[in-house]
Amino acid sequence: MSERKIRVMVAKPGLDGHDRGARVLARCFRDAGFEVIYTGCHQTPEQCASAAIQEDVDMLGLSCLSGAHRYLFPQVAKLLKEQGADDIVLVGGGIIPDQDFQPLYDAGFKAIFTPGTPLDTIVDWIKTNVKPRS
Repeated sequence: MSERKIRVMVAKPGLDGHDRGARVLARCFRDAGFEVIYTGCHQTPEQCASAAIQEDVDMLGLSCLSGAHRYLFPQVAKLLKEQGADDIVLVGGGIIPDQDFQPLYDAGFKAIFTPGTPLDTIVDWIKTNVKPRS
């Protein structure tokens, strides 16, 4: 019996409607052999956390280009923790200033990827750091 594929969700919390990068990542992850769920734009933190739990994902990647990551990303992490799903690996991406990395790590994020990060680097990080949860 083969091991289950890594299940990845890509989500766009908040009002940021710029999703080209998120869609490129979702396709890249699919091409790398991961199972991928893309939630689309304009998700609330509650919707992101709920969908990640319902889809039984191993990793949730949040994308934000609007600057609202300082509120939205920790809120998703808090909701996952409250629902006993803090074993879902959280990563963030988008326009995130260096000074905001540590607060996101403190909130539970394991990696932050900004524009220009090679797709292979992100895929390799996932293969190294994310394992199927069940």
